[in-house]
Amino acid sequence: MVQEAEKYKSEDEEYKKKVKAKNALENYAYNMRNTIRDDKIVGDEFEDKMKELESVCNPIIAKMYQGTGGEAGGPTDDEAPPAAGPKIEEVD
Repeated sequence: MVQEAEKYKSEDEEYKKKVKAKNALENYAYNMRNTIRDDKIVGDEFEDKMKELESVCNPIIAKMYQGTGGEAGGPTDDEAPPAAGPKIEEVD
């Protein structure tokens, strides 16, 4: 049993790093969402910030899809990633 644990230790550590990075990204996105809900921000600023965010995120998403090689439901090499992320609507 100890030998089996040692065998999978490196895989476990790699998975732990991925989960930690994913959680950090989700927390950052959540905090940004709460920040833009501030009533002090004017509507035109939302459009400008959306374009700015897309210019940062789109290359990252494209690189992620290239790294998966079209696996796990991602686009194949000849498909382009979506132009923008999913639209999330809140339901009360």
